Amino acid sequence: MTLPLASESAPRVDGLIPAQPRPDLPRGVADALALVEPASLVALLQELLAVPTVTGSAAESEGQHRLDGRLRAAGLDTDLWSVDLPATLADPDFPGMEAPRDEAWGLVGSWGGNDPDAPTVVLNGHLDVVPTGGPELWTVDPWQGRVRDGRVLGRGACDMKGGLACQVMAVEALRRAGVQLRGRVQLQSVVGEEDGGLGTFATLRRGYRGDLAVICEPTSGALVTATAGALTFRLTVPGRSAHGSMRREGVDAVEKYLQVHLALRRLEEVRNRDAAPLMARYALPYPLSVGMVHAGDWASSVADSLVAEGRLGVALGEPVEQARAQLEAAVAEVCADDPWLTSHPVRVEWVGGQFASGSVAPEAPVVQAVSAAHYRLHGGRPAVHGVPYGSDLRLLTGLGGVPTVHYGPGDVRHAHAPDESVPVDELVAVTRTLVLLVASVAGVA
Repeated sequence: MTLPLASESAPRVDGLIPAQPRPDLPRGVADALALVEPASLVALLQELLAVPTVTGSAAESEGQHRLDGRLRAAGLDTDLWSVDLPATLADPDFPGMEAPRDEAWGLVGSWGGNDPDAPTVVLNGHLDVVPTGGPELWTVDPWQGRVRDGRVLGRGACDMKGGLACQVMAVEALRRAGVQLRGRVQLQSVVGEEDGGLGTFATLRRGYRGDLAVICEPTSGALVTATAGALTFRLTVPGRSAHGSMRREGVDAVEKYLQVHLALRRLEEVRNRDAAPLMARYALPYPLSVGMVHAGDWASSVADSLVAEGRLGVALGEPVEQARAQLEAAVAEVCADDPWLTSHPVRVEWVGGQFASGSVAPEAPVVQAVSAAHYRLHGGRPAVHGVPYGSDLRLLTGLGGVPTVHYGPGDVRHAHAPDESVPVDELVAVTRTLVLLVASVAGVA
């Protein structure tokens, strides 16, 4: 499908939208841009933050139902469905999850015309957030959405309810301005992104596709065209218990694990040599980290078992199987050099979320379209780079065949942190870019 121009007489960027800032805009778009106001965006974000949609909690579903009501009130056609969890989890392509769930809901709001030759723009955002951590680390209520120093604070403000608010507001502004699209826009609100991608996977399996997609993950207005992968692993290190006063009579699983840990650090160093140019801004593009360690069952006993769980970064373009094989080989090498572990090897399991890497070409139409819309409104091309974490980009591009980029408000360094926040001015800038992007690519009737 050929993506249309905003104006047939305007200069072209790969056949998409004007290459230079111009005063002429698609019909009604100037009015829609004027409707994107800081106060309205903050109020919408506060509405989203008020529901504590922690990954795997019942509030995930509550949040989806509330957002469905807002989208319907705005005039969108909505599809709110209960995900068939047994069938989804049994799918051979299911990307895994870590949080147990009794239910999950998908939500897609659609709007636009029915021109079969006009494109569909997908705006994909996740509603789920990570837990808040210790309340003593926060200076504000994490669910209140307090505004301070030009920023909205709250769990999920940056990752990524701020971006979701931009997407909702962009579509609402276009509708309120009376814009009529030739093509369509899909607003996909998903859950389970933080622990594997359940929501986007279920949305794809329900048949939703588009010609290009934007995920408004926090990028500070940059364009992210590539995401590294992340594979969750579990190591079980065996030992042999003994009374703590007779330590040498046992085999300390903690000491055995330390050998493995050093091997993982060496592997991380090897895997981060000669990283792709898109990852050049990171000192450690593909981290290998261990986040949880549990050992033994009694303070005065030698630990007879240790379980460690962590994440293995996957390089851009690297097959998941290759990354797994390298970690398994590093652990096996330690076991081969230790008499105890030779006969009692460490068990390696791949559990929870399994994020492959994902990317689109720098010259892809979706990249050019977002870049041109940003430039036309803000006077400069956004930076283009990759990121060292996994996201639903790899599902949309890989399973769905939908060229996808990240472009959103906020700095990922504020994500998952106490006093998580997003700048109000970035919310406004991103929303306005989305307004122009949807109108220019889907086409104004």
